[in-house]
Amino acid sequence: MSLKTKPEIMAAVIASLHETFGIEMERLKPEAQLYQDLEIDSIDAIDLMVKLQKLIGKRMQPEAFKTVRTIDDVVNVIEKLVNE
Repeated sequence: MSLKTKPEIMAAVIASLHETFGIEMERLKPEAQLYQDLEIDSIDAIDLMVKLQKLIGKRMQPEAFKTVRTIDDVVNVIEKLVNE
């Protein structure tokens, strides 16, 4: 799958969160806080990162995810990586 645009990446991140953690779609908004709103812990975040790496076909550095707080933050990190 080739993810290039922000809407494509957003759709893939939301789908991954829904499939991986069973989070209801209506809770998966760009501004949703991963840890507070969606109750994703650090182990879950690693699982998400691994799944997203497979989707984009590029390796993500864990440091890139340290500042991630919202779904939109995740999308921005991925968008930057795929457009390098």
